[in-house]
Amino acid sequence: AAWYSWWEKQGFFKPETENPNPRGIFMMCIPPPNVTGSLHLGHALTNAIQDCLTRWHRMRGETSLWNPGCDHAGIATQVVVEKKLMRERGMSRHELGRENFIQEVWKWKNEKGDRIYHQLKKLGSSLDWDRACFTMDSKLSYAVQEAFIRMHDEGVIYRSKRLVNWSCTLNSAISDIEVDKKELTGRTLLPVPGYKEKVEFGVLVSFAYKVDGSDEEVIVATTRIETMLGDTAVAVHPADPRYQHLKGKMVLHPFCDRKMPIVFDDFVDMNFGTGAVKITPAHDHNDYEVGERHNLTFINILDENGLLINVPPPFLGMKRFEARKAVLQSLKDRGLFKEIKDNPMVVPVCSRSKDIVEPLLKPQWYVNCTDMGKQAADAVRDGSLKIIPDHHLKTWFNWMDNIRDWCISRQLWWGHRIPAYFVTVSDPSDMDGHYWVSGRSEEEAREKAAKRFNVSVDKITLRQDEDVLDTWFSSGIFPFSIFGWPNETQDLNVFYPGTLLETGHDILFFWVARMVMMGLKLTGKLPFKEVYLHAVVRDAHGRKMSKSLGNVIDPLDVITGISLEGLHAQLTDSNLDPLEVEKAKQGQKSDYPNGIPECGTDALRFALCAYTSQGRDINLDVNRILGYRHFCNKLWNAVKFAMKTLGDNFVPLEKESVSDRWILSRLSAAVGLCDAGFKAYDFPGITTAIYNFWLYELCDVYLVRIFEKHWANLTLYTCLEVGLRLLSPLMPFVTEELYQRLPRRQPQRDPPSICVTSYPDTEEFCWHSEEVDRDMEFIMTVVKTIRSLRADYNLTKTRADCEMATTS
Repeated sequence: AAWYSWWEKQGFFKPETENPNPRGIFMMCIPPPNVTGSLHLGHALTNAIQDCLTRWHRMRGETSLWNPGCDHAGIATQVVVEKKLMRERGMSRHELGRENFIQEVWKWKNEKGDRIYHQLKKLGSSLDWDRACFTMDSKLSYAVQEAFIRMHDEGVIYRSKRLVNWSCTLNSAISDIEVDKKELTGRTLLPVPGYKEKVEFGVLVSFAYKVDGSDEEVIVATTRIETMLGDTAVAVHPADPRYQHLKGKMVLHPFCDRKMPIVFDDFVDMNFGTGAVKITPAHDHNDYEVGERHNLTFINILDENGLLINVPPPFLGMKRFEARKAVLQSLKDRGLFKEIKDNPMVVPVCSRSKDIVEPLLKPQWYVNCTDMGKQAADAVRDGSLKIIPDHHLKTWFNWMDNIRDWCISRQLWWGHRIPAYFVTVSDPSDMDGHYWVSGRSEEEAREKAAKRFNVSVDKITLRQDEDVLDTWFSSGIFPFSIFGWPNETQDLNVFYPGTLLETGHDILFFWVARMVMMGLKLTGKLPFKEVYLHAVVRDAHGRKMSKSLGNVIDPLDVITGISLEGLHAQLTDSNLDPLEVEKAKQGQKSDYPNGIPECGTDALRFALCAYTSQGRDINLDVNRILGYRHFCNKLWNAVKFAMKTLGDNFVPLEKESVSDRWILSRLSAAVGLCDAGFKAYDFPGITTAIYNFWLYELCDVYLVRIFEKHWANLTLYTCLEVGLRLLSPLMPFVTEELYQRLPRRQPQRDPPSICVTSYPDTEEFCWHSEEVDRDMEFIMTVVKTIRSLRADYNLTKTRADCEMATTS
């Protein structure tokens, strides 16, 4: 554990900015983890891979910077602090007030926020900590403000009233990534925050609308019966013969005096149900588009808390899912109910609050992504930006070529407050008196507004937007905001654009695409040349990591070990509901009946890199990591044994004998495989090559068969020293410990640490000989055969003579 603080103190992780190394510059920024708590094994995978790459580039002699940072995580952090506030003081944020609440968040961040950095250091991450950034720091906040104002002045950011994903519990719009799609096979009762009883989903309710001026009726079906209170039309397919006679007709709403047109639209599937569809433009994404096409009325029937508005009694003021029951009963009472049946469906659930997400019509800020999306797609098509592995290209082009505008408003208090002001002009000559302007300060916004409306500054009244920006907005400019953009700093000139972006494929669109789009838009440059996407870590059963399942594991618990009782205690101290705590405890008891054994950092890192061959998902069995701890023990014992063989006074010579050509050939092959593996991001290839060399070739064969002691000593030393350098990016701690115990070739000139030695390459080690490998393989086959024969004939304790038969 002492090595990390020594590495830091020596400045090994700091790049030389004044005179960058002629071998090149490697720059990568960390995917900033949420400040809300602690890292899990998914983060550990990210950081194991990124640290391996950074250490490899550093050992290759490149000027290497891995920039640390942390994300303010708007919704997640606000929810955590709100729960804490309610639990400890019985207060809501509204009772505390905005300014006081934000002070509470900062206090919480300052107390808890460094836990992530502590974990990263324990993982051996070779980050330049003097450059650590937080997305709410003044430097980054200034960049966020500047980005918004520039894009707003250009018209790329605009305000519009559209449907958003709304969480009634959070009282905020949320992004698509914060919506979990829960698949139901049929009728299911789900818990919903704010409701004592579970709510029914997964059913299709059919009911009738009467056609105005006749006894005829049109039957429609819905999975959200309460939304019929906001219906403003019924749609049928233009080619459906059943409804041709209803062109120009209206249907009557049973609960108010609303007449609703029957519209003909291609989006209707005439083979589903009756072929007639109810249209609620203000509460359904497809219906919204139908409403736009046919100029329908948009009636919003829900307020921000999920209570019914703009509806007739007795439904007015009801909670949305209580209205579900009431509407169904009222339809039955009027004889309009037809049937109810099971219906497989997907229910949108807020990942933060577990509430059912509602499409809600709200005025919000949007980014026009059409041109930026095209630029991002073209950059990949023309090879300027490389995405690895290439099976993600289909997803990239699908998103970029069909990109929608991005809603960046969030109805939160924690985050970057939108620097836009609502303008009121106290001048009767003004046309409408209302406008939005953006500004770096209220004074700047007032001057902009005065100029816009051609009035004096004293005629302008401003009110700043209450909302904050989507967290992904500040993350989108992270690769250049960390270097002081929009100011032309030395760091920005040296380290931007970066070299590589490494992250999980699950945020390809939400973060990677937005960095590419905003980098091109605001700097005219791609933020990085390559994107490497690793697999997503799941538990041993293939389940997504979730606190409520009890399968979210802290990497430090794998490193140091933890008892089952210790795992249980962590749940008790969390923000989980009591019912979820019990469920999670059962999950922990099932997966870790004896707790988690101590595995150490090196074993964890090596295991995570070895696992990356599993494709898009990694099913990580924590117990398998223990196997790599045994590998660390084997390394330790091998070097200990070898040092005894070399003797206390051993000094490696400048020129070594290659009499033992086989082990040097195998070492050379391992060097080649590692070099190719790092260049191709083939981490399983690297771990396999190193593991096989150390375990099966050096330990199992070579160390137990040293015949020519003098020459073997030189060869043995080379194998140990080069083998440790090969392994260093993956297992930095054990390799440093063992490297420091080895004699030096040139004590005054050799690097002080293994992490700043040169990484072995194929030009330096070119002893690979297929002929030698074949000869040794033949000898080993003979030995194995003799051993097998001795065992078959029970001659294990007898010294048997062996003769080689010759054939003429």
